[in-house]
Amino acid sequence: MSWTASSDLGDAHVFITGGTGFVGQAIVERLLSSHPATTISLLIRTKGSTTADDRLRTLLRKPVFGPWRERVGEDEVERAMRERLRVVEGDLANVPPLPADLDVVIHSASTVSFDPPIDQAFETNLGGAIALYTALAESGGDPHVVHVSTAYVGGLRKGIVPEGRLKHEVDWRAELTAARDARVRVEMASRQPETLRTFMNDARAVHGKEGPQAVATAAETGRVEWVRERLVDYGRSRAQSLGWTDVYTLTKSFAERAAEELWRETGHRLSVVRPAIIESALRHPYPGWIDGFKVADPLVLAYARGNLTQFPALPDTVLDVIPVDYVVNVILAVAANPPSAESEVDAAYYHVSSGARNPLPIHRMFTNMNEFFTATPLPHESDGHIEVPYWTFPGTRKVDRVLHNQEVWNARLERALERLPSTERSRVHVKKALKRRDDLENLRTFVELYRAYVQTEIIFDDRNTRALHNALPAELRDDIGFDVTAIDWEDYLQKVHFPSITALTRAFALRPAASERVAKALPTRSDVLAVFDFEGTVVDSNIVEQYLWVRSAGFRKAAWPSEVASLLTSLPGYLKAEHRDRGEFIRAFLRRYSGMPAKRLEKVVSGGYRETLLRHTMPSAIARIEEHRAAGHRTVLVTGSIGILASPLAALFDDVVAGSMHERDGILTGYLAQPPLVDEARAAWLRRYAETHGMDLSKSYGYGDSHSDLVWLQLLGNPTAINPDTNLSREALRRRWSIHNWKRGTRGASALPQFAKGTGE
Repeated sequence: MSWTASSDLGDAHVFITGGTGFVGQAIVERLLSSHPATTISLLIRTKGSTTADDRLRTLLRKPVFGPWRERVGEDEVERAMRERLRVVEGDLANVPPLPADLDVVIHSASTVSFDPPIDQAFETNLGGAIALYTALAESGGDPHVVHVSTAYVGGLRKGIVPEGRLKHEVDWRAELTAARDARVRVEMASRQPETLRTFMNDARAVHGKEGPQAVATAAETGRVEWVRERLVDYGRSRAQSLGWTDVYTLTKSFAERAAEELWRETGHRLSVVRPAIIESALRHPYPGWIDGFKVADPLVLAYARGNLTQFPALPDTVLDVIPVDYVVNVILAVAANPPSAESEVDAAYYHVSSGARNPLPIHRMFTNMNEFFTATPLPHESDGHIEVPYWTFPGTRKVDRVLHNQEVWNARLERALERLPSTERSRVHVKKALKRRDDLENLRTFVELYRAYVQTEIIFDDRNTRALHNALPAELRDDIGFDVTAIDWEDYLQKVHFPSITALTRAFALRPAASERVAKALPTRSDVLAVFDFEGTVVDSNIVEQYLWVRSAGFRKAAWPSEVASLLTSLPGYLKAEHRDRGEFIRAFLRRYSGMPAKRLEKVVSGGYRETLLRHTMPSAIARIEEHRAAGHRTVLVTGSIGILASPLAALFDDVVAGSMHERDGILTGYLAQPPLVDEARAAWLRRYAETHGMDLSKSYGYGDSHSDLVWLQLLGNPTAINPDTNLSREALRRRWSIHNWKRGTRGASALPQFAKGTGE
């Protein structure tokens, strides 16, 4: 028997959770633009210093509301803010008392991750639903609840999935308790002595040269990440052990059961809407509208960038994609047509999917990707365009084996690069290896995360949704309907969806490379520091070479063989000390000055040593120092060695901060008068120096070459790695710092600016 569905919500008071999310935004926009008599209340939390009301105003400036704002004008927008839109301040972790006059509740809030830690997934998806239905019951109202779930709540299965109540006997309350307890158990395990020692050893191996606090910070970061990974594994494993793909679908299924028991079975109206994979809009508010990347988009973009050479998908698996405007139309049509509260039947269930009547198999999706990105490839970061691969669908085992081999090979390459001297060429290889590692990690994530979704043999029955569409007034179906057979996949994918999700990527790729950008002039300020490391940054030398320069000026030729032999014998010990701790190495090496008369050192430094040092001074460093001085910045040279060795360059700087060597009766003892200013000691000095002189570190500049410089460079707003070693290069690339290759000069004193030429004479 035919029936006519309502297409209008009239003057209903609609309450929405998740209104700032992708689907929530589209629901709010559709209510504002197509249901002008409705009142809309949104659950929005304060975020930092931004109030919930301010967040609502920001929300209304997002692109999804653009066509509506342009059509109605700003006066109507302001009227809607005053008269139609209401903020209920709070979130699902702390649901405030709700209005008793609600007519419709659309619960669309949930975690957007497939693989979150188990406790977070349960708290957001299940705990949030429990809190909402408890608050609704306490309000005394009787709204029709539209519970937005996912089509994949049925778990791992094959064949046709009907629209109806899920059939399982899992105790969702017990699972919620266990998920909450998992956090406590894992946190306790992470604090066991043997586990903490592992974190410390791993941190020391990577961050030992930065100082003990850096090691402690890295160890704690490692512990926190270990906890997160364990809880993610808890969620994934528990979900799969119960027959679900992941913890996201598991908790969404439990949320449905909570809705049924806490709302439908207590005599209220409940409809459950289960969308499949939601992607960009087909028509409304405009073709291609999307808010961020959604489920399938990272795969598409990874393919477009050439990173997905193969993928472990079954070519005939249906990729059940649905445009977001179809999902919104179903939700609002369901909201306007509630089930009877007195009926003995279950809640009403609706699949919003395309697979049953307009399937998009993986091989067809791939063909569209290949055609689109072959015709309109993404630009390559260096030159030309990216050539996309051709998938042959070789199967899961082969893809896993190839991926594993690539991961092993790249890890070996990275270890080899760490042992090589840092040169401009080696840094290029480090950058490529790091990018390759990121690509492989992303590919591994995609393989593990999407494996179940691209190897499923599920078809979602949508007879209830189809019947609802057919019951809408015929003249309105093109606007508010949801007939999936009307979607032309080639047209949608290649003319709407792919252009939409690649627009930002293409715009970003067209920016000039960092090396091609015109350097900005330094701002003129008196509260800015320019801090330069000495060895390896301002001069192309180290304390070993400087020692040899000093000794060569005061040694008889006959004494050189024994000195060189002594140095070579001690070299392995020095290298080990340098690897462990920069300060330990400096202390050990400077002991070689023991017994040298202080006056002789001064004479040597002011003589041949000075000219040699100037020949090793970087012209680019001198130019940069002059730029900072011209801009009114306070220039500071810092070295962990003794100050006299840097004295030929002292006039270039406002301050030279260095160590000094203890003397006894005019003879150097080889012992430093104070600890060397390296790694964390330099960072502590920098904070104090800035505070004393009223300097703004967030606007200041720093230049260093070594991994041990990382801890103080990161305090500055404008850090630059100069000819960095492998570890600093890796960190600078990861943090997107500037990296420069400065060449050694050969002009000696003539390289100095006029005001500095008298230094040391």
